Amino acid sequence: MKLDSYWTDSAPAFTPAVHALPAQVDVAIVGGGFTGLSAALALAKRGANVAVLEAGTRVAAEASGRNGGHVNNGLAVDYADVAAKVGIEKARAWYRAYDDAVDTVARLVRDEAIDCDFMRHGKLKLATRANQMGALERSAQRLLADGVDTDVEILDAARVRSEVQSERFHGGLLYKRSGQMHMGRFAQGLAEAAQRNGAQIHTGTMVNRIERVGQSHAHRLHTAGGTVTAQQVLLATGATRHGGYGSFGWLRRRIVPIGSFIVVTEPLGAERAQALLAARRTYTTVANIHHYFRLTPDHRLVFGGRARFSVSSPQADAASGEILRAGLAETFPQLGAVRLDYCWGGLVDMTQDRLPHAGERNGLYYAMGYSGHGTQMSVHMGERMAAVMNGDTRANPWQGRDWPSIPGHFGPPWFLPAVGLYYSLKDKLA
Repeated sequence: MKLDSYWTDSAPAFTPAVHALPAQVDVAIVGGGFTGLSAALALAKRGANVAVLEAGTRVAAEASGRNGGHVNNGLAVDYADVAAKVGIEKARAWYRAYDDAVDTVARLVRDEAIDCDFMRHGKLKLATRANQMGALERSAQRLLADGVDTDVEILDAARVRSEVQSERFHGGLLYKRSGQMHMGRFAQGLAEAAQRNGAQIHTGTMVNRIERVGQSHAHRLHTAGGTVTAQQVLLATGATRHGGYGSFGWLRRRIVPIGSFIVVTEPLGAERAQALLAARRTYTTVANIHHYFRLTPDHRLVFGGRARFSVSSPQADAASGEILRAGLAETFPQLGAVRLDYCWGGLVDMTQDRLPHAGERNGLYYAMGYSGHGTQMSVHMGERMAAVMNGDTRANPWQGRDWPSIPGHFGPPWFLPAVGLYYSLKDKLA
């Protein structure tokens, strides 16, 4: 197995135009993933002088390029649970923000002519146990009754088997608005669009420290290559482990970086792939430690999950690849000893409530905490925060939310193994 992301390995690398690091800009964006690139594009189109400062050597090479390739609508947590806590009106608005997010991706793909195999075939949430169907049915009924999502449908076991060649599943809940795309090619196209409209993108430029200038929104950003003074700053770092802890400590105490791991098979061939997943949707199973999968345009199977509760590293990725190999064999035994060409891990920026957080604190704007549902929301929130920074405070669908720190979390997530054991036990007892 190649310990690298299929998305970044099979896409052309974006080459930034050569610019000296600017001394002053209107907006500095820390992080060159989907949030940062989307914000850069939107701000540059409004005429702002924008610099994206990316610590890595390649844009969108962290969470944005190391995911399962899903562009799904629907909350990361059950809509009914959210509605019980915050009320139907707010829960409905948050749910629909994800519909808007998928629409935002679709519009950018169309308007910027990004060749990334974007398609909307829906997401099917699969029950691996018969008793899970009741919860899926209640979810569908509530979404329909509250007028939140009229494009959901319950599929029984026979209908699931007609499109998923596996005996494991007892039925599923279909979300028809969801999509998928090639993440590496989308990232390359989004970066090209931002640069084409005037944004500067500086890779290999880690921000070590951020210093506020007076009581304004202006800040000085200190990097190894020099200092940039920006009238506004957007933090779009996700669960990054780059940069000085002092400037990012407030955020890091509120985000737990959890590894999510993925393998990709050798090409299966068109006929074999079509027989395996006839509808070519995105798929996810009902469990705390779940699996998710889809096909690629070159007929590979992408199969991922929370194989281990740890952060990603070459050792953790390789060990997780073997765990996923076993899960793949259990789900699709007919594939036999299929070769796995790719295996990688990525960091999910998990929040305590598993919902995004975005806003402004001490003059710094931020958007992150997508909790495993970020490929669409990150793109959407880049645009939304660009509007906020341009004066439209109502543009942020997550505004006004409390974001308490996670008790006991001050640095590396030492508690992840215990969390893994807890969720494994919950799944076994469910």
